[in-house]
Amino acid sequence: MPNADARTDTAATGSPPTAKLTLVTLTAMVVGSMVGAGVFSLPRRFAQETGVAGALIAWAIAGFGMLMLAFVFQTLAVRRPDLDAGVYAYAKAGFGEYLGFFSAFGYWASACVGNVTYWVLIMSTIGAIAPALGEGDTALAIVLSSAGLWAFFLLIRRGVKEAAAINRIVTVAKVVPIIVFVIIALFYFEPSVFADNFGGADYAGSLFNQVRGTMLATVFVFLGVEGASVYSRHAKRREDVGRATVLGFLSVFSVFASVTIVSYGIMPMSEIAELRQPSMAGVLEAAVGTWGQVFVSVGLIVSVLGAYLAWTLMAAEVLFVAAKDKDMPRFLGRSSGDDVPVPALLMTTALSQVVLVVTAFSDDAFNFALDLTSSLSLIPFLLAAAFAVKIALRPRQEGVTGTSTRRELVVGVLATVYTAFLLYAAGLKFVLVSFIIYAPATYLFVKARREQGRQLFSPRELVILAVSVAGAVLGIVALAAGWISL
Repeated sequence: MPNADARTDTAATGSPPTAKLTLVTLTAMVVGSMVGAGVFSLPRRFAQETGVAGALIAWAIAGFGMLMLAFVFQTLAVRRPDLDAGVYAYAKAGFGEYLGFFSAFGYWASACVGNVTYWVLIMSTIGAIAPALGEGDTALAIVLSSAGLWAFFLLIRRGVKEAAAINRIVTVAKVVPIIVFVIIALFYFEPSVFADNFGGADYAGSLFNQVRGTMLATVFVFLGVEGASVYSRHAKRREDVGRATVLGFLSVFSVFASVTIVSYGIMPMSEIAELRQPSMAGVLEAAVGTWGQVFVSVGLIVSVLGAYLAWTLMAAEVLFVAAKDKDMPRFLGRSSGDDVPVPALLMTTALSQVVLVVTAFSDDAFNFALDLTSSLSLIPFLLAAAFAVKIALRPRQEGVTGTSTRRELVVGVLATVYTAFLLYAAGLKFVLVSFIIYAPATYLFVKARREQGRQLFSPRELVILAVSVAGAVLGIVALAAGWISL
């Protein structure tokens, strides 16, 4: 519940109270966002693309690149303390309202699609003992997942502080089984199997292609590194936002890499690639028997539900703050007396529901949703990194505090290059599908402008609109012609 000071502020300003979160809670939200469905799917996703050598290189690139992004969010939290909602606010401040809108919408859509992967994986996990749920994409699985979506909507609606407290408890509960998996796998580790997997199987291709093929998987598991900055308006102390970002990243990076690498010492790469998701359960079952699969499956369900909670909070927060800044329709800027942006939360749950139904028509619902989630998040990340470069080069901009350093410029450039490489690694398919999602969203931008009685588009914004529409049209044509598929 809000404290007495918050209630006093509400009475004086007419604004709803804002829950204040500590460093521990903010860090838990970062960890809770990053440790979700992705980590449990890593063995199979990597084994389908690469061997040990490629995995080590991929993790080195991903770890370094994401650390640069973590430093970017840490720097921006300090240099632009006036900006809330992280990714969205940075894109708008650096490159204008329309690209800021795209960043907000893309980040939000990415979260909604990512939330669907959680329910698909939960149902696929239970499907191992209840065949009617299949791979998480049967009619029964979709009905049960839908019930879960709306149950969480009702939970979060009770209040931000209550939901955040639950997330902190769940974060601890879900990290434990992952660490136990790594420890047990090390006891059953077979050096000869690991050596055979080192160069990759025949189907893996060149080392460069192996590394490229794994990059979107690494993006997905690291989504959430920006979680504290997205939720910055709730922080007790502004400096805690940057600290939580880096602490959260460092806490999970070693765990993610370890889960992947130790799996190569348990089973041949080709067999890992054929495992049912969650593949971590199959790896542990091969090592210790059936109880290993059950142990990981229970841990997965706890982990995924916690990640879903954190991501739903962050997705609604982005829409809410964008509406407050008049870049989204004003109805999305309403909140309850407990500081819950209910209309934004409702829209978030509704989009997840739509995407959940669409998965029934996909050949591989989990992998497609996972890769699309990563692709949608790349443009917001790229704009945030580029904004850090802009501040480093022009430190006297309005709202910028402190002094620029060469380190900030180097970090910003490296983060920008890394994110641009990820767009290349994603491939044309997911870029085009992203445009199909981005372009229609312009309606919300137009609606917000009309509410304010402003000019709909500036000349520069018309160019951006034309590019997004052209990309969407090309994507639709590619789907219709069968050049790309879901």
